[in-house]
Amino acid sequence: MHSETFRLTDHPGCAISVASRLFISARQGEALGIDGLDVVQVRPDFYMIAGAGGNIAVQVGPAGVILVDTGSAQASDKVLAAVQRLTSRRIRYIINTSSDNDHVGGNEKLSKAGQTILGNPGSSGFTEDVYTNGGAASVLAHENVLTRMSALRSPSAPSALWPTKTYSGKSYSMYLNGDGIQVLHAPAAHSDGDSMVFFRRADVIVTGNILDTTRFPVIDVAKGGSIEGEIDALNRLVDMTVPPFPLAFREDRTYLIPGHGFVCDFADLVEYRSMVTIVRDRIQDMINRRMTLAQVKAADAAQGYRKRYGADAGSWTTDMFIEAVYKSLTQKSQKQ
Repeated sequence: MHSETFRLTDHPGCAISVASRLFISARQGEALGIDGLDVVQVRPDFYMIAGAGGNIAVQVGPAGVILVDTGSAQASDKVLAAVQRLTSRRIRYIINTSSDNDHVGGNEKLSKAGQTILGNPGSSGFTEDVYTNGGAASVLAHENVLTRMSALRSPSAPSALWPTKTYSGKSYSMYLNGDGIQVLHAPAAHSDGDSMVFFRRADVIVTGNILDTTRFPVIDVAKGGSIEGEIDALNRLVDMTVPPFPLAFREDRTYLIPGHGFVCDFADLVEYRSMVTIVRDRIQDMINRRMTLAQVKAADAAQGYRKRYGADAGSWTTDMFIEAVYKSLTQKSQKQ
């Protein structure tokens, strides 16, 4: 990396990976005056903001700022301040990886603080109707994200947070800031609206909650998620990620920004994928032996991984993960 690369001292609670020397710890982030947020420089002009809910990716270039996810609503002022500390350029585009509140909560404030990539309304002969967000930065997501959010019609998903532009099918591609950006749909993984965002020149993939180094993957069966779709998405990420071979001591490699947790590389991703696959295979074997959900939980299908990824309390416990995998696999067998 260049001379402005930040150095890692130690990141509490995180397993140290090959990529870890790129990280800024919480203590270092505060020292930089980022208002309690952790800011990680992944590449020149490419950053990760952590501590605002879900991880946020920030690409800075001549066209302006491209954000992937916006964190929680409560942290949106801090996120905007952090972006403005990184660059004076306007936010031009926001991409959402899912409909999760801690990934879309800042959509309204951050998009309104920005400006449409098309320029100033009326300056190029366009009418206001062309601007799907009133001249603010566009918010792009898979159409299933809009479907889920609009169906809720609750204070947790007001229309101001909804994507202003959607794509359907397998992918949506664009070219901004000298980089080919591919937004790739991962059907039935964490949910049915997941997107992975691949910045090809920067060689950075933003995974959303498909990859979460802090816990077992959240499989939201009610929103169309499934363990098989999760593993398919992880396998797809493995195929897209270039390892640092043969010169493993160099920093050249693909980096991944997960939904939560530390920046990853190929080795971290493969380890996570292997863990998820092993737990799936254990539970599938128990289902084949006609074990009930209670029996599967009692058998501790997540043995060996609980300490690192599990939790006994909170929004996503080990039991909730096992139950989601069990339901996903039994629903699949019933359809066959």
